[in-house]
Amino acid sequence: MYQFDKRIVMTLDAGGTNFVFSAVQSNVEIVTPICLTSNAHDLDKCLETLVDGFTQVKNLLTDTPVAISFAFPGPADYVNGIIGDLGNLKAFRGGVALGPFLNEKFGIPVYINNDGDLFAYGEAIAGVLPEINRKLAENGSPKRFKNLLGVTFGTGFGGGIVINGKVHMGDNGAGGDVWVFRHKKHRNCITEESVGVGAIKRMYTEFSGDIASDLSPKDIYDIAEGTKEGNKEAALKTFSEMGEEAGDTIAHAITLVDGLIVIGGGLTGASKFFMPAIMEELNGTIGRLNGETFSRLQMKAYNLDNVQELDEFIMGNSSLVNVPGTTKMVNYDSAKRIGIAISKLGASKAVALGAYAFALNLLDSEEV
Repeated sequence: MYQFDKRIVMTLDAGGTNFVFSAVQSNVEIVTPICLTSNAHDLDKCLETLVDGFTQVKNLLTDTPVAISFAFPGPADYVNGIIGDLGNLKAFRGGVALGPFLNEKFGIPVYINNDGDLFAYGEAIAGVLPEINRKLAENGSPKRFKNLLGVTFGTGFGGGIVINGKVHMGDNGAGGDVWVFRHKKHRNCITEESVGVGAIKRMYTEFSGDIASDLSPKDIYDIAEGTKEGNKEAALKTFSEMGEEAGDTIAHAITLVDGLIVIGGGLTGASKFFMPAIMEELNGTIGRLNGETFSRLQMKAYNLDNVQELDEFIMGNSSLVNVPGTTKMVNYDSAKRIGIAISKLGASKAVALGAYAFALNLLDSEEV
């Protein structure tokens, strides 16, 4: 969308430990990222770090940036740039007007959103959505996708929604927050209890019975792969359990969105262990009290990273049908379908591209 736009936007990847500052132009990162300790324990030091980081980036640029745009943890009033009480950035308490603060310091618009929304937006403008639509067009299919659900498997379970090319933020900045869905098996818990880094570690400990272990998700992946000693059955069950839980949540969410699905985040390297369970949930059955069963989704879900399924997805079920009362024929694709894929961009790049496009889109809207 903005690959030929020469405007520059300064960006930030905000973590609990480090802040990584950069700048994007024409959908390309144009400076070497600057990493600074977040100083999350002290608000004044944290704000100084933010000013320092963006100042260093600005000094590296050959042209004046038009905006600052980045993802920041919630809860927050993203529209007005006010950050609430954060779990991993303890200095933010009682409402911190971060957007207005940075606007005062740099004199340019500041746009803040959550990483799930920006991840989904990046994938919608430069990732899986245009890639699939391009393949559909190349194969002569009349089908096009405009909607996207993006989910991230990382520290936790994030999500974002793009509807017809627009980020769905919601009226309270909580649109797409899948992490609070009800857990499939533990009905009084949130779905994030089984999706994310902490969940992987907890479940492996539970399934293996090794309460003394302190293994990372990479360790547990290696055990599942058979390249590290450990309880392989427990490791495989861990990733399958995460896939089942994530799949259940995704099935609920995509029923409302009805579009493509893309997964990003640090745990996607284990996709071969969790994707079968996700696909089983999406293409599973549901029923009525009288025992009748039918497909859980109205649309068939395809794993777009599987060559055979991708081909079938692109092919669809197109045919020419007659326009009544005329000799004209129109193309009709009767196959209701959605696809799910692992991000090729990677979560960080997708978030950066999403932040860039989000800022330029809002700037253009404000000029109208």
